[in-house]
Amino acid sequence: MKASPADQNELLRLQSADTRLAQLAHATKNLPQAVELTKLQPEIEALRARWIAATGELEDARAELKRVESDVEIVEARVKRDSDRVQQTSSVKDVQALEAELASLAKRKDDLEEIELTVMERVEALEEALAAVEAERAELDGRVAALEAQRDEEAGKLEAQRKAAAADRATIAEALPADLIELYERQRARYGIGAAALVRGVSLGSNVKLTESDLSEIRRAAADDVVLCPDSGAILVRGEDSGL
Repeated sequence: MKASPADQNELLRLQSADTRLAQLAHATKNLPQAVELTKLQPEIEALRARWIAATGELEDARAELKRVESDVEIVEARVKRDSDRVQQTSSVKDVQALEAELASLAKRKDDLEEIELTVMERVEALEEALAAVEAERAELDGRVAALEAQRDEEAGKLEAQRKAAAADRATIAEALPADLIELYERQRARYGIGAAALVRGVSLGSNVKLTESDLSEIRRAAADDVVLCPDSGAILVRGEDSGL
């Protein structure tokens, strides 16, 4: 393939743009904030599990408290009913039966109120435990929000740089012959680098000094001949400091 030395030299600018784009893509994919957020994920999940468990325990305790309170209300209603009946009846036998039931209800109420107090204390302890977990979650959420904001800010800066680099690359590529670009893209896809300079006999595509045999073959090539690096497969761009 033939291409003017000037066009071949432009391939180095194109490769530089592609290298920069690859670096930006890698930096975007490996933002330190994103890495830190990934590390925090197990802690986030563990804390969420603790919150769910604490919430469930509290809800169960509150439901139990409501049941006990309802039982107390039922007993109090029966006490009021029987007390009213005691006042209204003149039957000694009925009064004795009602007083016996009232005594039983009084004991039942005492037992329920003791249970109610115990459950209320448990509810209070569970509320404190849940509040502690929620405080931890709030602190962790704050850390996550700060990291996400930093990540998004850094990603925005990298995206602006990527757009600028992509625009530069497009400008360079549009000015080069289509067949030269096609070869460059093919070699870059195969070997990871499309063009490299030859400096003092060393291919910067492989960072290896070429053999004298390879250098002799390159010397015989015309200035507009497109030559490939025997080691990296990249288009080898020759210049005044190529050592030929």
